[in-house]
Amino acid sequence: MDFFTNILNAIGSGATAYILANRLRDPQTRPNTLAGFQLAESGAVPFLSNLAARASTEGDTWLAEKLTIHAADEKRHGQIFAHGLKQLGKQVMTFEERKQQSKKTEKPSPFFGKYYRDYDPASLKADKIDWQVFMASTYILELDASKDFARMARALPEHEPKSRNLQQSILSVAEDETRHAAYLYEAMQRRLSNTQVDALVAEWRKRKIDAMFAMVGNMFTAGDNSRSLVKDDAPTEIEQPAAASISIPLTSNN
Repeated sequence: MDFFTNILNAIGSGATAYILANRLRDPQTRPNTLAGFQLAESGAVPFLSNLAARASTEGDTWLAEKLTIHAADEKRHGQIFAHGLKQLGKQVMTFEERKQQSKKTEKPSPFFGKYYRDYDPASLKADKIDWQVFMASTYILELDASKDFARMARALPEHEPKSRNLQQSILSVAEDETRHAAYLYEAMQRRLSNTQVDALVAEWRKRKIDAMFAMVGNMFTAGDNSRSLVKDDAPTEIEQPAAASISIPLTSNN
C-alpha cells in the first residue's frame, strides 16, 4: 500500500475495531453482535460448498479441498457464536422472524454495497463469480477478520467464566481466518504473477477502505436503532452436553 492508502486503512480499521470491540464487551449489545457473526459465518457455508464443487468440476482438486475445509470451518464458527448466544439465554431469530421485523426498515448492507460496487449481484454467485474476484476480495476480508476477531476477543472481560470461554473460542476463529487468508493468497499465486497478485490485492484493499468508512458512518448514524437479531432462547435438556462439545475449539484442522 502507498502511504496515503496505509493511513486510511489504519484509520478505518481502528474505528471499526473500536466499535465492534465495544459492542462485544457491552452486555447490552453483545447478543446482537454475536448473532450478526453467527449469521455471517453460517451464511457463507453454502456459497463455499458450491464453490468447492465448481472447483472440483473444473479439475482444481487443490482449491476444491481448501474450499471444503473453509466451509467446514465457517460452519463451526457459526456454532461457536450460537453457543455464545445460548450462554446469554439468547438465540438468533428465524429468517421469517427477521423478515417480519425488518419489513419496513431493511436496507442493503452499506459495506458490501461499497465493497462490490460495479458488480451485478448475479455475477457474484458461486457458479458465476470470477475466481480472481473471489480470491482477492475474500483474501482481504479473511485477513482483516483474523485481526478484528483477535482484538474483539481480548476486549472481553477475563474475570467472567463465560466471557473467558467465549474469548478463547473467538481467538480460535481468528486463527482459522488467518489460515483461510493464507490459502487464498496461495491460490492467487498459482494463477497469477507476483505483480498481478500485488495489483489485485491493492485494488481490493482500496475497496475495503471505502467500504469500512461507509460501514462506520452507518454505525454512527444507526446508533442503538439497529434492528435486533435475537430472541430469548428456549432451554433444552441437552443444553449442557451441547455446550461442552463446542465450547473451546482451541485448535483447527489443516
